[in-house]
Amino acid sequence: MESKDLALTALFITLYSTLVIVQGISAAASIQIRFADALIPLSALFGSPVIFGVTVGCVISNIYLSASVPYGFIDVIFGPIANMVASALIFKMRRKPLIGCFLGALIVGLIVGSYVWLLFPPVESAILPPWLLSILVITMSSLFAIGGLGYSLIKALRKPNIARVLKAHGLKIYLEEADE
Repeated sequence: MESKDLALTALFITLYSTLVIVQGISAAASIQIRFADALIPLSALFGSPVIFGVTVGCVISNIYLSASVPYGFIDVIFGPIANMVASALIFKMRRKPLIGCFLGALIVGLIVGSYVWLLFPPVESAILPPWLLSILVITMSSLFAIGGLGYSLIKALRKPNIARVLKAHGLKIYLEEADE
């Protein structure tokens, strides 16, 4: 890794963990919209610095928010795995970023939703079991954060005038507007 990649990784670690910690418990509850997840799709633009950044940032923020609750260690382990897999998939699918964002949101929804109900049990639903309700709610919130906000960030940052500025500062851009 070059020094610029390390600096970009540190930036994404800091951004992700700070956004989650500032958002507070609403970023970790069974009904949540984790706004920091909007950074995950930026792996389509910047590659491994984002993949590592959102993974390590998730470790830090989940330790801060979840480690003290029962079963919190599950969130410290599997939340970062969900981010890593989702951001790596989005990077692989960077030529079709909307589909990549959708699939990344599904991954986060399935992985995180499968256990978050243990940490913050939802109100019992007569219609659905708590684990299924949790998967559905986390998937919907991930679709908003990753598929909506994150995809919007990709579209904004890959515009030629912005991509030119980023490249002028020595950043490697993997996806530009002409690529789609």
